[in-house]
Amino acid sequence: MHENITALLIELGAVILALGILGRIASRFGFSPIPLYLLAGLGFGHGGLLPLAASEEFVATGAEIGVILLLLMLGLEYTASDLVGTLKTQYLSGVVDFLLNALPGAAVALLLGWGPVAAVALAGVTWISSSGVIAKVLGDLGRLGNRETPVVLGVLVLEDLSMAVYLPILTTLIAGVGLAGGSIALLIALGTVSIVLFLALRYGRVISRAVSSDNPEMLLLVVLGLTLLVAGIAQQLQVSAAVGAFLVGIALSGEVAHGARNLLSPLRDLFAAVFFVFFGLSTDPRDIPPVLAIALGLALLTAATKVATGWYAARRAGVGTAGRWRAGGTLVARGEFSIVIAGLAVGVEPRLGPLATAYVLILVILGPISARYTEPLARRLTERTQTTAGGPPAAERLDDPANAPG
Repeated sequence: MHENITALLIELGAVILALGILGRIASRFGFSPIPLYLLAGLGFGHGGLLPLAASEEFVATGAEIGVILLLLMLGLEYTASDLVGTLKTQYLSGVVDFLLNALPGAAVALLLGWGPVAAVALAGVTWISSSGVIAKVLGDLGRLGNRETPVVLGVLVLEDLSMAVYLPILTTLIAGVGLAGGSIALLIALGTVSIVLFLALRYGRVISRAVSSDNPEMLLLVVLGLTLLVAGIAQQLQVSAAVGAFLVGIALSGEVAHGARNLLSPLRDLFAAVFFVFFGLSTDPRDIPPVLAIALGLALLTAATKVATGWYAARRAGVGTAGRWRAGGTLVARGEFSIVIAGLAVGVEPRLGPLATAYVLILVILGPISARYTEPLARRLTERTQTTAGGPPAAERLDDPANAPG
C-alpha cells in the first residue's frame, strides 16, 4: 500500500511538473498549450516512451473533473439573456455553421465504415470551434474591439448552447438506448435547458444570492459541490455531466459568477490539462500514422468551411469584406470540445481517438495562423485578381469603414 502511494505521488508530481513546464513554453511562444498536453499524454501513455501505471486511475478521475470544470466555467461566461438574445439574432449563422462543419465529419466517418454513432461523434469533433483558443487569439491580435468580434463570439455561443442538446444525444447513442429511450433523453435535455434558462432569466438573482458568500472558501465549496452534484444527477439521467455543469454556470450571475470564475480558474486549468493528458494516455501513438492523411485532409476541408461560416455570419451582420475574412479565419481552431466528444465515443470506434488527436493537433496549430493571415492572404489574392482584370484596387473594397474597430 505504501509503495503504491509513493509511486502515485512520484508519477503525479512528475506529470504536473511537466505540464507546468510545457505551459510556460507555450506561453513564451504565444500559442495554446493544448497540443503540448496531448503530446505529453502520447508520450506517457500506452505505446509511449514512459507508460504510467500507478496514477492512471487517478488521472482518469481528474480528467472527468476537468471536463466538468471546463463546462462550468463556460456557463459562467454567459447570462441567460445573452444566450436567448444570441439565439434570436444569429440562429441562421448557427444552422450554416452546423451544415458546413458537422456534415463533413459525419460523411468521413460513414465513408470509413465506422457506423452512424461514430458519424454523429465525428460530426461534433469537426463542428465545434475552440472557445479558449479563439478568445486568446482575439486578445493577442488586439481585435476585441473590432466589429466582427461580436459575430465570432455569437457563433461560439450558439455552438456552446448546442452542446447542451448534442451531448445528451451522443451519450444516449453510445449507451445503445433505442429510439424511444433516445427520444426521452432528448426531451429531458431540451426540457432541462429550457427550465434552467427560464429560472435564470426570472430568478437568477435569487439563485445567485442563495449561493453567494463573502468568504471565498465557502463560495468555492458551495459552487464546486453544487456543480459536481448536479453533474452526477445529470449523468444518472443520461443528460451528460458536462451539460449539468454548463447549466449550473448559466444559472449563476453577477458577482457570484465573477467570484466563482476567479476562484475556479486555477482548478479548471489544472484539471483541464490533466484531461488532455488523459486523452493522450488513452491513445496509442502507433495508431496515429494510419489516420494522419485523413486527419490532414479533414482539417484542411473544415478549416475552409469555418472560414466560409465566419464570412457568412459577418456578412449577415453588415460587416465589411475584410472583417468577414478575419471572422472566418478566427473560427478555424478546434480544441477542448473536440477532444471531449472524441473521448466519449472512443469506446464505440477506437480509431476515432487517434484521428481526433491528429485533427486537433493540426487545427489548434493552424487556427492562430489562420486568424492572423486569412484576411491579408485574401487581400493579396484579390489585388492580384483585380490587377489582372484591370479593376479598382482591392484596398478600396477591403478597407471600408465597416471594418474599423468599434
